[in-house]
Amino acid sequence: MATITSGQSHGASNGVESHVRFIPLSYDGSCSESSALQLVTELRPEWKSPDSQIEFVRFTDGITNTLLKAINKRPGLSKEQIDHEAVLLRAYGHGTDILIDRQRETQNHELLMQHGLAPELLARFKNGMMYRYIRGRVTSPSDLRRPEIYLAVARRLAQWHATVPCLHSTFAERNGLVGKTNTPYEAAVDLAAPGKPPPNVWTVMQKWLLALPTETEKERGRQAELQKEFVWLTTEMSQRPGLGKNGLVFAHCDLLSGNVIVEPKADAAVTNGEGSQETVSFIDYEYATPSPAAFDLANHFAEWGGFDCDYSVLPTRAQRLEFIQEYIKTYFRLLPERPAALDEEKEVKTLFKEVDKFRGAPGFYWGIWALIQAKISSIDFDYASYAETRLGEYEAWRAEDTGLRAKQGTEPSLREKRWAQDE
Repeated sequence: MATITSGQSHGASNGVESHVRFIPLSYDGSCSESSALQLVTELRPEWKSPDSQIEFVRFTDGITNTLLKAINKRPGLSKEQIDHEAVLLRAYGHGTDILIDRQRETQNHELLMQHGLAPELLARFKNGMMYRYIRGRVTSPSDLRRPEIYLAVARRLAQWHATVPCLHSTFAERNGLVGKTNTPYEAAVDLAAPGKPPPNVWTVMQKWLLALPTETEKERGRQAELQKEFVWLTTEMSQRPGLGKNGLVFAHCDLLSGNVIVEPKADAAVTNGEGSQETVSFIDYEYATPSPAAFDLANHFAEWGGFDCDYSVLPTRAQRLEFIQEYIKTYFRLLPERPAALDEEKEVKTLFKEVDKFRGAPGFYWGIWALIQAKISSIDFDYASYAETRLGEYEAWRAEDTGLRAKQGTEPSLREKRWAQDE
């Protein structure tokens, strides 16, 4: 273990000043409890008292990070009081800095905190962060398919997209290279979608493509093939008009069930003044970035099937329409500059078509991601098979969208059949 020193603040750019304490320690999965204990007691020195009864609860909903809930069952405290003091400790998966801009993640968290959409970020450490526990229940994929839950997700996602500004910066600014000549790599990333200020979901995908393994001839060929496909995808999709400035909104981009928390009704009533509707919060902002709203929605809909990619339970046209109607109603109600002449029905139809158009993009996005994870991750998950499954979603959409599938006279994929189902 590293020597403990006093905490320090780390500055952030783009108008979000960081004052988050940094603890120069690491979480070690091989001695999970002892390293987690050292981190939380450094954060909360009062937990070193003789009457402390610290316990850790492990959450296993993700496939990249370690997430622990630290609680202190001191005598005389109620469950609510214990939860109020609880800390969530999230340790990053091995090698994931290749995939995720951690400084950007901290900025995202603090930006969301300013808008009341994220729990207080308490501290960062060498390979993770600690933040306040959000009371509530983590959803399962089947929960996402319940109308009262998916309508709550629609409202919360609309709030993100309508009220949180997109933060933009150049590659040089993000990586401390201001004043230095941009390399071809930096230019390739920042100009992945010409005219769209970086970072955005397109620059993220380009960065991932350039991080793909290229040790063998087969890997180099695969990278070249995917890069060619990405150029087609960005040409086809990145310049489409959409909600937000420059057609981009501040998007979560990883809205799977494990990142959706159903809040207790009493808490929601205090926060929102509404006790009848379900209310949800989102956690884990490591992939959050400016993106077309349609991508964020299509990505969430893909998660209805969970990591098993059960295409038989993806949202039907009727379910997507219900979600989008609730989203649009909330989005324009919360938008700071609401259009004077608003045709809500037209906006619903437009976004419905855009989400339909974007339905294959999440498969490409997570397919590239999984190809990298297959090389770097130590987690027991078959990333290689997952990559092919997700890329297969994209290929099926591509064949459908271009008319190739109909021309060849083959059957639509199960996913495409489900997507086209009315009820």
